[in-house]
Amino acid sequence: MSSDAYRQKVEAKLDEYQAKVDGARARLKGASADARLDAEKQLDDLQSKLAAAKAKAAQLTDASEDAWSNVTKELDEKFSGFTSAVKSFFSGSD
Repeated sequence: MSSDAYRQKVEAKLDEYQAKVDGARARLKGASADARLDAEKQLDDLQSKLAAAKAKAAQLTDASEDAWSNVTKELDEKFSGFTSAVKSFFSGSD
């Protein structure tokens, strides 16, 4: 996969995950206080992981060829952890 294609894939995935987190936050407005508090903590954790992935993705633009593989490896690891956290949150909130 070319670097541009990888960058576009990453940006699309980040946008998708941000939309999921934002949508979940919007749905919390009608939840009970206890449910909302618990879910907000989980969403804050997801937002933190998403921010870390976004920061790593920003490094793609400036990465040299030598650093490219390290940056993409680290980004793939962050996505893996984030994807697991998103699936866990949404499987528990359905």
